[in-house]
Amino acid sequence: MSHLLLRGEQPEILTGYNLMSTIYGNVTYVPRTIYANREDMLKNYARSVARNTGSVLWFSDIIQASSTAESSTFPNFMQMDASRSEGNHLQKILVVNEGAGDSVALLGIIRLVQYLSQNHLLGKQKAVKFVVDAGTGTTAIGIGLAAIFLGLPWEVHAVMLADKIDGYRKQEKHLISEFSKHFNDEFIDHDVNKEDAGIVNWVERDRPRKFGNILDGEMVVCQQIAQQTGILVDPVYTLAAWETAMLLSSQEDEEGAEVVMLHTGGTLGMFGLAQRYKNYFGMLKK
Repeated sequence: MSHLLLRGEQPEILTGYNLMSTIYGNVTYVPRTIYANREDMLKNYARSVARNTGSVLWFSDIIQASSTAESSTFPNFMQMDASRSEGNHLQKILVVNEGAGDSVALLGIIRLVQYLSQNHLLGKQKAVKFVVDAGTGTTAIGIGLAAIFLGLPWEVHAVMLADKIDGYRKQEKHLISEFSKHFNDEFIDHDVNKEDAGIVNWVERDRPRKFGNILDGEMVVCQQIAQQTGILVDPVYTLAAWETAMLLSSQEDEEGAEVVMLHTGGTLGMFGLAQRYKNYFGMLKK
């Protein structure tokens, strides 16, 4: 059984992302103030599910123990492993961080960049400015790491949506440090953990706001983009990346770099937004 913690309030009618989540798992809606501290939220909920008859294990603990199989320096994992041997009846609670904000998620992004850098796609020689919206920032950091590992002349521009620049830089250093610790053997020749290593250009949103909020007129802009290009963007995430990509495309570049926007999804969330911002979505009828 999966337990999915969703930010905000349950809508009157389950549609889109809320509906899909409810079909796949046991959904709990968490107030925004509590959800803001994600680690404590996940930890407390996992403990409530485990109660006195289960053990709580973080996904990162599995990777950590796997990469150091011959070491006994990770008591949290070893303690849980021992508790499992005491009885198979113990319930095992595995916590996967919100937004895939763990270093192990970087592996998937590196594979994506490896695929995109094939000669028949973006290639490895041409300069590219990669634009992505940043929630946890994991995707942007993963692209930056992959560019270093593969020797690609790529710049990463990430539009900050959920935090200030200091928070994203802190997350960047944290993920790089964790990644180097877990996967050092695979990338031994690359020193990506330097204090001054800034692998992402963190960009302020054109019109900053509290995360999750949308502004008057933004849904109309999303509608115009969809009708003109066939590309569906949403006002919380991908519209910010689209606007930044358009800005970079309009600027002269001596290197002749291509501007590429990575679409991160977010469109399922528009169903819930339509119920929350009825006035803004009502303008689409006109």
